[in-house]
Amino acid sequence: MSKATQHSRDGTVGEVQREWVPEVPVALEYNGLAYAVMMATPSDLADFALGFALTEGLAATPADVTDLDVVEVEKGWICRAQLTGLGIEKLTERVRTRVAESSCGLCGIENLDAVAKPLPKVPAHEALDPQAIFAALSKLRDHQPLTKQTGAAHAAAFCTVDGTILHAREDVGRHNAMDKLVGALAKAGQNPTNGFILSSARCSYEIVEKAVHAGATRLVTISLPTSMAVERAEAADLSLWCLARDDSVICVSGGVS
Repeated sequence: MSKATQHSRDGTVGEVQREWVPEVPVALEYNGLAYAVMMATPSDLADFALGFALTEGLAATPADVTDLDVVEVEKGWICRAQLTGLGIEKLTERVRTRVAESSCGLCGIENLDAVAKPLPKVPAHEALDPQAIFAALSKLRDHQPLTKQTGAAHAAAFCTVDGTILHAREDVGRHNAMDKLVGALAKAGQNPTNGFILSSARCSYEIVEKAVHAGATRLVTISLPTSMAVERAEAADLSLWCLARDDSVICVSGGVS
């Protein structure tokens, strides 16, 4: 808990105590090679490393990621794992050490052609009932302890088709929260096809792509999408709902029940 000074419009000044959301460098190493350094919240890092490998296409299945180890070092954390299968080739082709800010999704991409590679089509699925979204939103806060403490964390949650939240993860970075959730689902053996992902963040194209690579069929976000996010969702047949509020939500693609 840290002390800070709060200034009000009426000119009053008072001392407040706030807790800041943790943000530290987290290095991701696969097969002994440094792949990325992300700025992240040091919680659920095993889920993070597994989910990152899956959404980056380094692993096709959770079984392709073995010997996962998380170690705290003087300047941050290191997540180490071994990859098997086709991910090894991609790892050696794209291995790099990058420092990515919380909002960064293009670090390490060398050319424009690598930005919008074809996405796989998501499995056929039924349209989502908006009432399920409202039900999940009403309970999301209960799964955000870090947000309650700091007011500065993103959340990603997996919900059943009736809006029951089964898994949730938080992080200072919206992409990291998504990767942590994907890792948690993989460890639990949860099929993301039968439900929807709810993200408290802006709907960028990276969030859409991570949802698709994770095997999700429906994505709901609190904020509106970017144009590229919509294009990528439509290309993958992903059901996309945005600007989710307590009393309304916009269906961008995927139809209405």
